Amino acid sequence: MKTIILSLALIAPLLAAKPNVLLICVDDLRPELRSFGADHIHSPAMDALAATGRAFTRHYVQAPTCGASRYTLLTGKYGKSGAQRGNDALMAAAKDSDNQPFSLPRQFRENGYRTVAVGKISHYPGGQSGNDWNDPEKTEMPGSWDVNIMPVGPWKNPQAAMHGYADGVPRGPGTPLVEHKEGDDMRYTDGWITKEALSQMNGLAGKKEPFFLAVGIMKPHLPFAAPKSYLDIYEKAKLPPIPHPQKPEGLSTWHNSGEFQRYARHGRNPWKEADYADDVRRSYAACVSYADAQVAQVLGHLEKLGLAENTIVVLWGDHGFHLGEHAVWGKHTLFEESLRAPLIIRAPGMKHAGESTDAIVETVDLYPTLCELTGVPAPEGLSGNSLAKHLENPETEGGAAISYYSSKETIRTDRHRLIRHNLKDNDAAFELYDHGSPEKEKKNIAAENPELVRKLEAKLDAKLR
Repeated sequence: MKTIILSLALIAPLLAAKPNVLLICVDDLRPELRSFGADHIHSPAMDALAATGRAFTRHYVQAPTCGASRYTLLTGKYGKSGAQRGNDALMAAAKDSDNQPFSLPRQFRENGYRTVAVGKISHYPGGQSGNDWNDPEKTEMPGSWDVNIMPVGPWKNPQAAMHGYADGVPRGPGTPLVEHKEGDDMRYTDGWITKEALSQMNGLAGKKEPFFLAVGIMKPHLPFAAPKSYLDIYEKAKLPPIPHPQKPEGLSTWHNSGEFQRYARHGRNPWKEADYADDVRRSYAACVSYADAQVAQVLGHLEKLGLAENTIVVLWGDHGFHLGEHAVWGKHTLFEESLRAPLIIRAPGMKHAGESTDAIVETVDLYPTLCELTGVPAPEGLSGNSLAKHLENPETEGGAAISYYSSKETIRTDRHRLIRHNLKDNDAAFELYDHGSPEKEKKNIAAENPELVRKLEAKLDAKLR
């Protein structure tokens, strides 16, 4: 008699009538959670998810900016052109009807799922742009969502709510870098997003068809604004020193932290004042804990409604964020701090729950993963690879990850990072870093390793093709 062994990916669609999908997107979240090794961060909900799922500790995004990173999540494809590598990547795709990518939610919608998005899933919260980001004629992913909503509360419109301060105050010239006012979660935007997500979940629980629910949490995106109770958690917290805080010498993707510097700091300078740098880091941490509290509510409600056992949960950070490393406060570099972000997946019936994996994986892998786990057919031409085998066995080896920002491109292997600066006349300049050395991304060794540069460049080009 033959013994037939079925993988998790093959049996998941048979365990129940089509598992639901809950996708939680968190903006600007560093891989700095307790479950990822950061002792100073209070993140109990995300850590509990990791303890019952699989934390991917070396997950890399394709782009260190919101729109382009979410483009790869939602299309399953690398951004090849300049239009696909910026914040308006999905909007540009929506205008190109002949070459419009088949989005992840649309694929699920056309295969029997009810698709709902709350908050920031694509670049524009609610999926529309225009003056106030609420123009129905300017939709990022036509035909993808049954419901795509951004609760605006006292902020009046999605644009104001995305970067809002307490009680409906929008971002504007000279508004503060940090704000922590007394009050409950509803004083800031994410409280409203979570409330709407729970309401939508109530409606989905009563329907016969499976659901694909995406919840987009704003924090810890700038400004660092969250209720004071979350900042109080860190009042006496001892923060680890900022690693490699010096500006890189020579060729690099360093920048002057322009987005960060647009906010008012009242004459304080985190580049020169260590105590103020720590204050800013505590404010960021407070925003992480505020975001974690929203995750707790969403996951708790999933349990309360009896939906958890038949729901695949994905928690995904859209990119990282520098907090002083390489003398940068922000994203938009091709260093580890911008490109590495948390990824946690929990699937019904998965083996070795709670064990993390250090396999190198990419955001672009999530589209084929969710298709395989649910039995939804994957469209042709996806750039990534399913992570189902990593859910079956956390020891499964990973591959290499590519990322880009504008015309600059990088590949991260198990040991090295190569960054290519594409110059005029098909010329290029390179950064090469050895993560097996103590210097890691502090010392560019490209000049003394031309053969390795050529080898990694060929691998980079092969993946992009």
